[in-house]
Amino acid sequence: MDRQREIKDFLVSRRGRVSPRQAGLPALGAHRRVPGLRREEVALLAGVSIDYYVRLERGHLAGASDSVLGAVADALQLDAAERSHLFDLARASRGEGLVAREEGAPEGVQRVLDALTTVPAFIWNRRLDLVAANLLGYALYAPLFAEPATAPVNIARFKFLDPAARSFFYDWQTSIRNTVALLRMGSGMMPDDQGMKDLVQELSEASEPFARCWREHDVRLHWSGVKEYEHPAVGRLSLPFETLTLPGRPDLMLSVLTPDPGSASAQGVQQLADWADT
Repeated sequence: MDRQREIKDFLVSRRGRVSPRQAGLPALGAHRRVPGLRREEVALLAGVSIDYYVRLERGHLAGASDSVLGAVADALQLDAAERSHLFDLARASRGEGLVAREEGAPEGVQRVLDALTTVPAFIWNRRLDLVAANLLGYALYAPLFAEPATAPVNIARFKFLDPAARSFFYDWQTSIRNTVALLRMGSGMMPDDQGMKDLVQELSEASEPFARCWREHDVRLHWSGVKEYEHPAVGRLSLPFETLTLPGRPDLMLSVLTPDPGSASAQGVQQLADWADT
């Protein structure tokens, strides 16, 4: 039932964000009961019957073909992350969700990390646990290790439960929204992962900002972008990043942060290396 509710809430939230005008439909009726599209309008745009779409929105995605899911995604004007999430939810309904593995990064991957001596790099899982890092990666995220941890150091837990996060992440408000969207994406990929469920419950109960963001059902991909920090040892850092899924370990991601050559952040990373050495 939780899985069906997740599907329903996601589709309803996306439907509510598309107006008839945006969808190229006449806005019939002076008083609409929903802020966005009606279910029958989504069905029309997707080329399915209203009864069939209602069944999908009630959480029954297991039997939906890829073409039907694609048509629904087009009707709801889903972006790449939202479309991927919809397909993840369908795979989970068929019992094909990603299974998390509790062991850390493979030994060979740690050697690759250690060979990266001039840029921060780290491995994280879909729960946003920091699984492994190189020396600069640990130095960059030093505030997360300020207190002894009884569980894996977790980026989401730090952002929402540690007051130091508000000064460490340069734009904390944007950062927390991105974090929740990543966890939403991960929960869709790993619907049966108890660690993910426990983390979401913990943060929902302990943090009102997390609970508010979680209800929005936003998702995002995390392949590239810029991360901004206010590091306590070296100050402001603006670091472009690239992220890759580890071959054979779709539950693990590798992120490498590379400052623009000659930039103030490049000098900051060098200072970070000097600080780490001491």
